[in-house]
Amino acid sequence: MLKTLHEQKGVQLLLGFFIGVGFGFLLQKGAVTYYDIIINQLLLKDFTVVKVMLTAMLTGMIGVHLLVGLGVARLHPKPGSWGAIIPGSLIFGVGFGMLGYCPGTAVGAVGHGALDALLGGVIGMLAGAGVFAVFYPKLTPLLQKGYFGDVTLPRLFRLNPWPVIVAVALVVIGLLYAIESAGL
Repeated sequence: MLKTLHEQKGVQLLLGFFIGVGFGFLLQKGAVTYYDIIINQLLLKDFTVVKVMLTAMLTGMIGVHLLVGLGVARLHPKPGSWGAIIPGSLIFGVGFGMLGYCPGTAVGAVGHGALDALLGGVIGMLAGAGVFAVFYPKLTPLLQKGYFGDVTLPRLFRLNPWPVIVAVALVVIGLLYAIESAGL
């Protein structure tokens, strides 16, 4: 089924559009497209964003591995390097802290009319992507420093993925319980 979908680029674009609209709708319903919620997360006053992210991470992890286990999808983790992760996370963090939106929440905020998310967020991200594309050939040696490949936790520990998923699920559930118990 997914192999047939992979060959139909137009259907992929249409499906991606509708999934994106649904994702934005859910972000908005989860209240994580509002500047005040995100800033209060960064100030450690409101943990709505953390709760949404932990839940999404766990749901995605289970869903992907179910699809892989059923043989309808294959896992293709993107190879990584410290030379890409460190500057990328610093740029992301500074932009996130200054603007109060990450890429997904910025687009979702534009959907409900936040002009700051449009001008500083979406247009800024597009401009930043353009600058990165221009300088990418010169940045390639830096980005490849500390290359560690397409490692995953199950591969790293040479385990079946399900014990890792169960362990991560228990940690996530514990964190969510602790956050809720603390009233955050």
